[in-house]
Order: sequence, then C-alpha cells, then structure tokens
Amino acid sequence: MQAPDPLGPGNGSRSSQRGVVVLGCTGSIGETTFQVLDNLAKQDQSLHVVALSAGGRIERLIELAELWRPEAVCIAVPEDRQRVQTALPDCEVFCGEDGLRALVQLDGVDVIVNGLVGAVGLEPTLAALEMGRDVAMANKEPLVMAGGLVLDHANKSGARILPVDSEPSAMWQCLRGERTQDVSRLILTASGGAFRGRARSELKQVTPEEALHHPTWSMGPKITIDSATLMNKGFEVIEASLLFELSVDDVEVVLHRESIVHSLVEFVDGAILAHLGRTDMALPIQYALTEPSRCAGPLAPLNLAEVGSLHFEAPDLAEFPGLALCYEAGRLGGSTPAALNAANEEAVAAFLAGEVGFLDIHSINETVLSKHNGQDAPDLDSILAVDAWARGQARSTISTYS
Repeated sequence: MQAPDPLGPGNGSRSSQRGVVVLGCTGSIGETTFQVLDNLAKQDQSLHVVALSAGGRIERLIELAELWRPEAVCIAVPEDRQRVQTALPDCEVFCGEDGLRALVQLDGVDVIVNGLVGAVGLEPTLAALEMGRDVAMANKEPLVMAGGLVLDHANKSGARILPVDSEPSAMWQCLRGERTQDVSRLILTASGGAFRGRARSELKQVTPEEALHHPTWSMGPKITIDSATLMNKGFEVIEASLLFELSVDDVEVVLHRESIVHSLVEFVDGAILAHLGRTDMALPIQYALTEPSRCAGPLAPLNLAEVGSLHFEAPDLAEFPGLALCYEAGRLGGSTPAALNAANEEAVAAFLAGEVGFLDIHSINETVLSKHNGQDAPDLDSILAVDAWARGQARSTISTYS
C-alpha cells in the first residue's frame, strides 16, 4: 500500500466551522492569518479559532483573544500567566513548549497554522500530525531539522503538511495534478535580500537595521536576516526536496528581485509552469486553509502591465556562501540540517544583539557544521540532542568574537 501523500489532494469538502489553531499569532504570519480569516468570514467560509499562542507580545495576544474568542491560549513564560488569565477569564491558559503541544491536541482542532520561528515549532508539529491534524506550515525549521520524522508522522496518521511559505506553496500549486516522475527541476526564486548586488567586502560593517530593510517582503527579524544571507532560501531547498520527493540538486535557486514569480516547476518535456502573485503572505495562507477550493482574496489583482518586466539571474555562491552550506547539509541529510539550523538561529540572534558582525553568521555556521558528526536516521531525542549541542558550539564560537 502506498503511504498517504503528506501534501495530499484535499478531500473536496470543507466545513465552514473547521477548528483552527494559530501558533505565533502576534507575528507577521499570525497577523496575516487573521486578515485571511476575516476575509473568509465575509464569504461564509469562516473557521472557528480554537486556540492561539504568542511569545512576548502579551497585550496583542489578549486583544486577538478578545476578538476571536478562542478556548485556550499559550504564552511563553509562566510569569505572564496570571496577567493573561485575569484578562481572559473564559480561556484556559497554557505555558511553554508543553502548552504548545497541548493546544494542537485540543478537541475540535482540524488545522494548525504554524507561524512559529525556529526549532520551537518542531514538537507541536509532530504532536499535531500524530493526532491526524493538518499543519499549514510557515515554520520551515521542523522539516529542516527532522524531515524524516515529520513526514513519517504525516504518513502514518494521514495528516497533511500544507506549505505556507510563498515559494513551496507556489510549487505545490504548480504540481497539483502532475506526476512526480514527470518533474525534472524545481526552481525557487529569491529576492536576494537587503544586500543583493553588494560585494561581500562591503558587508563587514553593516548593521542589523540595514539588514532588516527587506526590499520586497515584510517579515519578522529572523527570517529577514536569513533572507539577506540566503540561508532562508537554502532551508527552502531542503524543505522542497523533502516535500516533493526530489534530490536537493534537483532544486535550483534563481534571484528575482521583483518577487512576483514565487516558484517554477520544469517538466521532462521542457515545459515550465510558474506561479505569480503579489508579495503578500495572505495568498499562500488562504490557499492552505481553503484548498482544493479557491475563494476571493483580500488583495487587489496583480497588474502585469504595471509590473512591466521581470528579471532573473543565478546567485553568486561567493556572495551567498550560506546557500552552498545548505546544499551541503541537505546532501548529507540525517542530523546535519538540524545542526546547521541550530547554529544559524544562535548566530542570527547574536547578530541582531550586536554581538557579531553580519559576515560572522556564515563563519559561525561553517565552524559548527565542520565539527558535527552526522547521524543517518536520528530519532526525536537524537535531533534534540544535536540541536542542543550545535547551539552550545555556536555560543562558544560567538564568545570568541567579543
């Protein structure tokens, strides 16, 4: 028997009262999700918000909970529990990683929008898939860290991973109705981030504020820095290879400053299908929540005449060495991507805190990866151990820069 496809074709029918959990509800993905939910409600396609989670923006969490009336919320630290419980007396208040797992296991949950940042999204993703709940995945780190485990959980339960990142979502949409064996190449587009076109020698003194100025997308700090280093695109290469069952060497990256073409799929006959759309996460989020149907979107239509022209070029790996490092980690597989992800999270946090320079991010990642002894098929405990080890190695390396 063939295992269920983690992406799946959809069941063709969607209840207007499907239960939704939004993890990371106060971040950019969370805020856009509520824009989508509001738009769907106007079309009698509303989904019931069962639960919300947030990190530090407690007041915004309370505002959203008062508006959407979830049954439960999860916060990051216990010290905020009483404040939240007083403001939301009818909500059950959970806390920490145990709380995230509890949210996705609540009764009445059908789909989880995972807008978390980093490795914290792994365990609630696994818990949701184990329960047979679909996960609309904006948080790519779980697949990067533990792709084999994530896909295994989905296949065993019949749950689906619904890509929310604009590029994997675009590939998913281009591949609907197509056969994997007919695909010759997947092509991810990348804006190039804040420093595209600048020589690496010019980037030694750039500040976090400069790196956070993305030319086309509005995203959270961590993913914006990853866009500037192209680590974000490298992680998407690993993610796409897992989701669509291809080698990382069958996933290519092209720079596309306009960010209008989100991905392309080339077939063995030479035909290429491309997905175009506005640079707004509302489109992939809404598609994940409504597929296989499409509903009127919250954005104005894309006007190609106004766009004018589109440009593509190959990335310079000397300018973006992080991309080459991600390909290397993807080829090695096993626990290596988990080590790279952990090192990168620590390096980016150190850059944003002013502890290291922009170019040091790659040096830290490369140093940690060079020390890692990979495991071929790690279980969850092994992955978490690698994650902890790599973070320790990264912090030790970071300390030498101060």
